[in-house]
Amino acid sequence: MHSKIIEAHKKKLKLSNRQKEILIGKLLGDGHLETKDCGRTYRLKIEHSLKQKEYVDWLYREFKVWVLTPPQVRRRFVVWRTLAGEYDKYWFNTLSSGSFRFYAHQFYKERKKIVPRFIKKLLTPLALAVWFMDDGSIKSKAHQTVFLNTHGFDAKSIKLLQDALLEKFGIKTTKRKEKCGWQIYLLSETINRFAVIIKSHILASMRYKIPKNW
Repeated sequence: MHSKIIEAHKKKLKLSNRQKEILIGKLLGDGHLETKDCGRTYRLKIEHSLKQKEYVDWLYREFKVWVLTPPQVRRRFVVWRTLAGEYDKYWFNTLSSGSFRFYAHQFYKERKKIVPRFIKKLLTPLALAVWFMDDGSIKSKAHQTVFLNTHGFDAKSIKLLQDALLEKFGIKTTKRKEKCGWQIYLLSETINRFAVIIKSHILASMRYKIPKNW
């Protein structure tokens, strides 16, 4: 597409409330905002394993007006904890726009991802569900406990997230330190409340992350 046409198209774009909620969930999870013009504009980068293709396709549909090239497959060498190898990734990028700048300023400090101090105001059931689809897991088939893999955040950010979950949704949590960071565990006494909040937003292809009785 011609650059002038692209720029004209971008001027017409505005993030919808639904897109903002999904963006919040992605930034708490695996989403990444990138700038190539010293912070004037940003683009959202989405990348998951190929087995989560349906999830990426859903995200693409949600942000389709912001995207020029549909999701594509590429092979990448990935190092995660003690594992390393080549994996097929499924990804897409949005257009760069000043519409993402506010969120970049809130979720990044010195190129490191952080949690905004007013995250309680930003969290919604949809944002929470997207965050869980990105970084949530079930402890095991024998347990009903679920957790959020928040290894990329420091202790201060973890506390902000725990407080937001409790104060806004009444969800009680604890945290566990691992070699590569922190995990947030959702306590069984309020797990049913969490299920009610997010389950209508969880895609069928992502239900492997949640207990069977949900």
